[in-house]
This record gives sequence, C-alpha cells and structure tokens, in this order.
Amino acid sequence: MEPKNGEALLEVKGGVSLRGEVEISGAKNAALPIMAATILTGGGTVVDAPCLLDVATMAELLRCLGADVKRRNSAVEVTFGKRLGYEAPYEIVSRMRASVCVLGPLVARCGRARLALPGGCAIGHRPVDLHIKGLTALGARVRVEGGYIVAEAARLRGAHIQLAGPAGPSVLATANTMMAATLAQGKTVIEQAACEPEIVDLANFLIKAGAKIEGAGTQTITIEGVSNLEPAEHRIIADRIEAGTFLLAGAITRGCVTVKRCVPRHLSSLIAALRESGFIVEHNDTSVTVAPPRKEPAPLSVVTSPYPGFPTDLQAQMMALLATIRGVSTVTERVFPERFRHVAELCRLGARIRKEGATAVIEGGELCGADVKATDLRAGAALVLAGLAASGVTYVHKLHHIDRGYERLEVKLAKLGARIRRLVRESASHRRRSRSDSVAPPLHDTPAEPPPFRRMRRPA
Repeated sequence: MEPKNGEALLEVKGGVSLRGEVEISGAKNAALPIMAATILTGGGTVVDAPCLLDVATMAELLRCLGADVKRRNSAVEVTFGKRLGYEAPYEIVSRMRASVCVLGPLVARCGRARLALPGGCAIGHRPVDLHIKGLTALGARVRVEGGYIVAEAARLRGAHIQLAGPAGPSVLATANTMMAATLAQGKTVIEQAACEPEIVDLANFLIKAGAKIEGAGTQTITIEGVSNLEPAEHRIIADRIEAGTFLLAGAITRGCVTVKRCVPRHLSSLIAALRESGFIVEHNDTSVTVAPPRKEPAPLSVVTSPYPGFPTDLQAQMMALLATIRGVSTVTERVFPERFRHVAELCRLGARIRKEGATAVIEGGELCGADVKATDLRAGAALVLAGLAASGVTYVHKLHHIDRGYERLEVKLAKLGARIRRLVRESASHRRRSRSDSVAPPLHDTPAEPPPFRRMRRPA
C-alpha cells in the first residue's frame, strides 16, 4: 500500500503493554451541535472543545454563515453579527455529516435554510429523513432539490413528533428538532428521542441560553418555545468514545490504563462487557481503570444499540479486542448494519473474521503487523489498537479519518508506553521521479520520543 507523496501515516510497533493515565478530551459529538446552536443564541463560548478536523470544519461553516469564530486555548468563541447567512455550501458540508446540525437553527432563526446533503461518513447509508420529518412537523416547508435540502418557515409552531426511524432514535435528528423547537411558537413534544449524553449536554447549553427544555436524556423531550435566546458559555462533557477507545487500548495490550476526566456512567455498557470477558475494571466519579484478567479473557457476544446500549462508535475497537481473545465471539451491528468496512483491514493483520448479515463472527488469535488503511474514523482507531497488539510493525494510512475525531491520538498513546509515531513518507513513485533514487525516503516523525519500550505480558 503505497502512500501518496507527503501523506501522513502512523507507524505502530506492537507487543507493548500500555500502562499509565490519560486525560480525555471534550466530546466531539457534543461540541459540534452546540457550536451549531450558537446560530440560535447569536454566539457563545464552548469550553473544552477538542482540536479536531471536524471542529475546524464546523467553525469554517459558521464563518461561511457570517460568524466570527476564534479559538482561545481550549475554548471556541462564536459571535454573530446582524447579518446571518442561510446557505451551507457543498464544499464544506460534504466533508462532515454533522454539518446537518445547522439546518434546524437556520430555519428557526432565519426562516429559511439551504443545506447541501451531508457527507463525511463511510459507515453506510444514513438518510436525512428524520431531520426533514422533525422540521416538517414544526411547520417548515422542506424539499430536496439539486443535492440541497431547502427549508422555509415564517414561524415554526410547536408539535407532537414521533422521531424514531427503522434503526431507532437518531441523535442528530433529535438535536436538530430540539434546537428548532426552542424558538417555535408553543410547546413541542419529541417522542422516541435519542437519550445520548450529548443530547443532554446540548439541552444544558440551550437552557443556559434561555431555552425551556425538560426530559433531555429520556425518550420524551418537552420544549416550550421562547421568543429569543442569549449567548452562553458552556463546558462540554468528556468524550465517552475516546475514553472507551483508551480503555480498549489497555485491554487489547493486557495493560493497566486509567482514563481520567470522564463520566463512568456514560461507559456502563463497555465496562459491563469488559468485566464479562474477565478484565478488571474499577472506577470512581471521574475516572475508570482497566487491568488484565487473572486468567485467559473470555469471548463475547456484543450487540450495538442506542444509548445506554453498547455504542456503535466502539464496535470496531471492540472487534479488534475480540480478534485477540481465543474462542469465537460475535458482534452484531443494530444501528448501522453496513458498518463493517474495517473487517477487511483487520483481516490483513491476521484476524479471522467472517460476516454473516449484520453480524461479524470472530475467531480470536494472534495478529501480525501489516499496511492497513482507515476507512472511517472509528475503523482507524480500531486498526491502531490492533497494531498495538500485533507482532511486528503496522502502518496505518488515511489518517485524516482519525484526525476528525481523536485529539493527538498517537501522542497520548505514546505517553502510555506505545511505540507509535506519525510519519510523512515520500511514495516510491515520487522517489523514482527524483534524482536521488539511492537516498532513503525522507521520514518525518513526531518530535516527542516515546517512553521506554515495555514488552506485553499476557496472562498464562
């Protein structure tokens, strides 16, 4: 797998048992809708916003709509002037699906919106039907034409809305409908709403801005519309998916890792699964520690489902772990049944996985380093984890996927003892065109040296 000239990749040398503590960043999936909600409030400050490609893309989109967006240390400050745009162009929206979060706020604030159909994900078909259903129920006239969603409404009106789709509740559709309803006339009740912690965090920001919202975190959310909202400052919750990824990194290397500044109850399904397999998991109010099992870990049957079930965003990382556990495990994907593109890449590392409909059957064993490519954000994290457990060296390509959702992943892993570094390598075809064929390809890595090499100790 030849990298493009100047393309970044991760070099992972396996066989290291991770040990230590890691602090978790703010939640990307909370930061993005809250940033979109500043359209309703005329601005705001999002504290602990992670430095990620997706956050930068949302900032770019808000600037396109007329906002002044600045980063000050860990905070993103958004200010809107008197002039607010209503069109979200394809060249920005196509890079990130969460761009759809501006749809509801634009219709509520401007009375109209023109949004390119969203992109940015490679985990199967994810229609915008529920977003349109929510806005239509609130009185908006919505149509799709020329690759754009066009919505108009003189004033949104409160309504009773059933919002679940074939795969259950939609987090982004719940967020969009809830945001739009804050400025609607009258009361809105959203039934079968998503219960994810990120929805609760968004509601808390909106309440600080003056919204009247009850029931966030349950399947029924009630919103009493108000005439206007004010700018607010809000510290977002910790990223439960990043926390889960680092716990799985500790588990897959049979190490001892503590994730700090997290909310353990947001990780209850993962903690239960790790304990069922035999791993030792302890936690207090703000941290979780995973340690190796006292005997060989047991295979598992994992089924993804909406919160508080096992998160689909940890499915690929869990599959990487199960590929190292002897016996037969299964992973059934109930949220995005097509989310299995990482299977082929894990198999390149020696994993024995076969797909049966929406279920992957995994026969655990040894992994061996190879060149692999990230096919989406969480798949990329899974490949890094698999590389940590594999013998030899693994090169993970297509890092832009990982950079969308993990803040300095390789730096944090290196502090836990991982032998990992980011490289920028010339491709072979580029070298053949150069005059210095006899010179080794330039390799640029991260400046920080990783901690001393520690061999992985597996249980007897």
